[in-house]
Amino acid sequence: MNQSELAEKIATSAGVSRAEAGRMVDAVLSAISASLEAGEDVRLSGLGVFSIGSRAAREGRNPATGATIKIAASKSVKFKAAKKISDGLNGKK
Repeated sequence: MNQSELAEKIATSAGVSRAEAGRMVDAVLSAISASLEAGEDVRLSGLGVFSIGSRAAREGRNPATGATIKIAASKSVKFKAAKKISDGLNGKK
């Protein structure tokens, strides 16, 4: 499912226009992004937790030449699904 398909499902189930549902989806995604950029976790009951992970600087190898390269430290977004979703995916109800 992509963002427009999600907006369409929301429009159908909430009885609002597709345009309005699209704005709702955009607002939710913007709020999640802003919270993560501010260093805050986002916990959505029944869905899961978005958090920030850190990777330390390290050395790697260029696969083409075998030369050692430095890989800078970085941050990434992690998501841990709620138990209800994980159980549903694994056939546990």
